[in-house]
Amino acid sequence: QVQLVESGGGLVQAGGSLRLSCAASGRTFSRAAMGWFRQAPGKEREFVADISRSDIAYYSDSVKDRFTISRDNAKNAVYLQMNSLRVEDTAVYYCAAKWGDIDRLRQYDYWGQGTQVTVSS
Repeated sequence: QVQLVESGGGLVQAGGSLRLSCAASGRTFSRAAMGWFRQAPGKEREFVADISRSDIAYYSDSVKDRFTISRDNAKNAVYLQMNSLRVEDTAVYYCAAKWGDIDRLRQYDYWGQGTQVTVSS
C-alpha cells in the first residue's frame, strides 16, 4: 500500500526558511501527482502547492514566489522549500499523492500524517 512520510517541520522565526520532505512508497512514484496542503488550528485544510507527473508546479496565491515544490523520482520524494516564512504559515503540513492527473478541485487519494511548522514573530 501507499505510504507517505513527511519530515522537516519545526520552529522558525519569521523571514526564515524550512524545507519539507515527503518520502513515498508502495507504487510507482514517477506516475504520481504530488501535493502539499496545510491546516492551521481552527481552519480547514488548504491547498499549498502541487506538482504533476510531468513536473509542472502549481501554487496557491498565498505562497507563490515564496515556496517551491520539487520532486526527485529517483528518491521517490517530493519537497517543499519554504522561504520568507510568515506567522500565518504556521500549520500542520501534509503531503498527498494521486496516481492520475491533477484536477482543479485538488482531490488526492493518499495522505501523510503531517508535520508541524511553527513560525514565530
